Amino acid sequence: MLAWYQHNARSLPWREDRDPYRVWLSEIMLQQTRVAAVIDHYRRFLMKFPTIGKLAQAREAAVLAAWSGLGYYRRARMLHAAAKVVVRERAGEFPKTAAALRELPGIGRYTAAAIASIAFGEPIAVVDGNVERVLARLLGRRLAGEDLWRTAQQLLEGSIGQAAPGDFNQALMELGATVCLPGAPKCLLCPLTHFCATRGELPAAASKARQKKRSAVYGLARRGKQVLLVKRPAQESLMAGMWELPRLTKVNGAHETLFNVRHSITVTDYRVRVVSLRSEDFEPGGPHWTPDAKWHVASRLTGLPITGLARKILRRTGII
Repeated sequence: MLAWYQHNARSLPWREDRDPYRVWLSEIMLQQTRVAAVIDHYRRFLMKFPTIGKLAQAREAAVLAAWSGLGYYRRARMLHAAAKVVVRERAGEFPKTAAALRELPGIGRYTAAAIASIAFGEPIAVVDGNVERVLARLLGRRLAGEDLWRTAQQLLEGSIGQAAPGDFNQALMELGATVCLPGAPKCLLCPLTHFCATRGELPAAASKARQKKRSAVYGLARRGKQVLLVKRPAQESLMAGMWELPRLTKVNGAHETLFNVRHSITVTDYRVRVVSLRSEDFEPGGPHWTPDAKWHVASRLTGLPITGLARKILRRTGII
């Protein structure tokens, strides 16, 4: 596995060193997000916040703006909160064990094990979806819960992987991501073929629930070089405090349709209609007036924490 990983690992920016801040940042970004979507965001985020100290000093709005486009914004808030804890309570030094890392905001079992093994060499196994799939096919049976974690740990401890736990963990994850694929595993390229009980023939697990279909209408109002955005309430469960275009509950023939877009949020697939709105509609007394709305200069929008859908619409119109 280690020899295979050395020759076949993808060249990814967070693998250039074992700096715990960069390992941590990449692991948080990669949660529920594809590698291809993370790479550019990772580089831009590091340019803005090159150290954990810079991140801890930043305003939350600046952190959310830098995170914009990755979704699941609670990750960014927890990242920011953990940075403050490390800087203020630990003088900028990361905990070096998985157990201690789990005490930080937003760091769970998998993330703690990944950071501890990759950055600090702790001989502790990781389990993500890729590792789970590799182990299930390798052993010919599905694993879950503590049985899955225990099996991964036994594999690590019973091999040379204990001497290089970070590389061994990354090798298993890389194998699942590039060779032991969910639908069509590339068994002829797998270094574990001769040890594998299934050769990719393990029966498929129950399919995931289908995406819910929803429709929504958002309005685009412009005034010179300004665009009107509405701030989401702080108590919202999703994207609280983020800026978005006004969402309309009633539309009529006076609203010109500009275009339609598709957008997915968690398990919901939205068909979004974007309509043109008049700036005077948002003046006090106007039909769409709300105290949460504010005009923003278009050239400064990239510095705001904007929802992914708003960013998609504004890019489609060429405003950003």
